Amino acid sequence: MPDATPLDHADAMIERAWGLPIAELEKAAVRRPVEDPLLRAAMHSRSSLIIVSNSVAVHQDRLHALTRPGHVPAFYDLDRITDSAIALRTAYAESNTALQTIRHIVEARETALTSEDRAAVDHRQEAATARSTRTPRPLGLPAGHPAPPAATGPHASAVNRR
Repeated sequence: MPDATPLDHADAMIERAWGLPIAELEKAAVRRPVEDPLLRAAMHSRSSLIIVSNSVAVHQDRLHALTRPGHVPAFYDLDRITDSAIALRTAYAESNTALQTIRHIVEARETALTSEDRAAVDHRQEAATARSTRTPRPLGLPAGHPAPPAATGPHASAVNRR
C-alpha cells in the first residue's frame, strides 16, 4: 500500500480490530453508541480524518496550480503559495494526529479485550481456590493430611415440621 492515504490506513485498522466492514461499523456506531463506546470514538475520529483528508486534497491542488511547470509566479502569488504550503502542512499534521488517535483507540480496545479475558481467568482461579480452601480441617489433623469429605445427605437434626 505505498499510495494508501491515512484514511485507507484508518479504515484497515478499524476493520481489522472489529472484524466488520466500515459501512456496517458506521451503522452500529450510530445505532448503538452505548454498547461499544470505543467504536463510537474510532468512527468519530475517522469522520474527522475524512474532513482533514479533503482539506489535504484541496490544499495540494491549490499548491500544484500555483506552482505548475512553466508558470512564473507573480509577486502576490508568493504569499498565496506560502499560505497554501502552510495550510497543507497543517492538514498533514492533523491527519497524522487523527490517525494516531484511531491507532490508540484500537490499542485500547485490544487491551480491554485482553484484560477482560485475563480477569475472567483470574476470577475462575479465585473461585477454585476459594472452593478448595473453604472446607475447614479438623483440629486434630496435621497440615499434611486432607480434610475428610463433607456429608452430602441431609443433616440428621433437620426435621420437616409441618
